[in-house]
Amino acid sequence: MSSSPTIRRHHPVSLQQAAEEAPTLARLAQLARDSGERLRAIEASIPAPLRASIRPGPVEGTTWCLLVDSNAAAAKLRQLLPLLQQKLISRGWEITSIRLKVGSHQK
Repeated sequence: MSSSPTIRRHHPVSLQQAAEEAPTLARLAQLARDSGERLRAIEASIPAPLRASIRPGPVEGTTWCLLVDSNAAAAKLRQLLPLLQQKLISRGWEITSIRLKVGSHQK
């Protein structure tokens, strides 16, 4: 008895489509969108020269992380954290702290 081999066809899918079809990827994509939205919500409160040094980072429960390019930028940003946190809370995000992670990040 011979059976015909199963033919698998691979169709390319976009990253967005793959993320929507896989629960784990969908959750990661949602967290990335949320982090970007948070940064956009506070950008106006960050001095313009500092904005290019900051990237949105991971969201872990009620803690949000900002990725900062240098110690100097982190020191200036640290002074703004209470204001930034208050702004996020006023816009509906439940946030108890903002962490800063310093390192070299690609643009």
